[in-house]
Amino acid sequence: MRKFSDRPPAEPHPRWIGGALLAAFAAAGTDAHRICTAGEAWFERFGSDLLLSYQNESARDLLLAGLADWQSEHGWKHRRVFGKFIPLQNAERIAPELLDGPADLPLETTVLETGIRYGLDFAAGYSAGLFIDQRANRTFVRRVGIHRLLNTFAYTCSFSVVAALGGAETVSVDLSKKSLDRGRANFALNGIDPAPHRFIADDVLDVFPRLARRGETFDAIILDPPTFSRGNKGRRFQIERDFEALLAAALEVAAPNARVLLSTNCTRLGRRELERIARFALKLQRRAGDFHAEPTLPDFPPQTGAQSLWLTLK
Repeated sequence: MRKFSDRPPAEPHPRWIGGALLAAFAAAGTDAHRICTAGEAWFERFGSDLLLSYQNESARDLLLAGLADWQSEHGWKHRRVFGKFIPLQNAERIAPELLDGPADLPLETTVLETGIRYGLDFAAGYSAGLFIDQRANRTFVRRVGIHRLLNTFAYTCSFSVVAALGGAETVSVDLSKKSLDRGRANFALNGIDPAPHRFIADDVLDVFPRLARRGETFDAIILDPPTFSRGNKGRRFQIERDFEALLAAALEVAAPNARVLLSTNCTRLGRRELERIARFALKLQRRAGDFHAEPTLPDFPPQTGAQSLWLTLK
């Protein structure tokens, strides 16, 4: 059994990526990636634009001060810089604001990840449209070959896109119809007809039982829920309390040898905790499985970004 270490303290000093990694991203057809991490702030590149996420103004200013030197060293110039404050309470979240660059350009744009196109919208809300810390897991889905994918909390359906490019049938579930519409647009951006695929605007916990009653099964299931959310009829989802029940529901529609992605941005749940939750759920349902994690992304310091674990059922 693979053992996972506890998450270390946040990185205190800015860590900028180097020219070799920039060149590797360009060769791979990727222009959406992190360029710097400093614990309480981080820079992400989205095409010609940059997004600076920060927890306080001093961390924001530290990275802004280092940006010009980094760009001069690598001969790269941004078009715009957006800033996104990371509040303690979800209710305080706001859309990114323009910090630098022309204000008259469209806020919608397109980026590439390993040659796959994704639409972004900096005016759409707190998140622009692509979680780049899931890059390795999307690559895994594309590499192993999937026949039927169930993508829960699908947001703009990036996992569904990579599975569909490999010929899979996909079902994407999210409470937000607008997010699923953006998912359909991502299908179209990559030349995929979204019509044969299913997009369900509903509470994931209500959808699982319906799928089970119909006898539907999937050989890949994505479980990447928010830390906290509200579902149908005001139902409260809190990941530390409810992840086990979510996984149990997913196992009801998991085919033999299915792969299930367990992923979270909750700082109190690392890979060790995810494995513990999964082993308990497997024991209750008298199933067994193996675990593995994809390699750490080269633009993310260890233990930053989403904490993820793949469960492969036996």
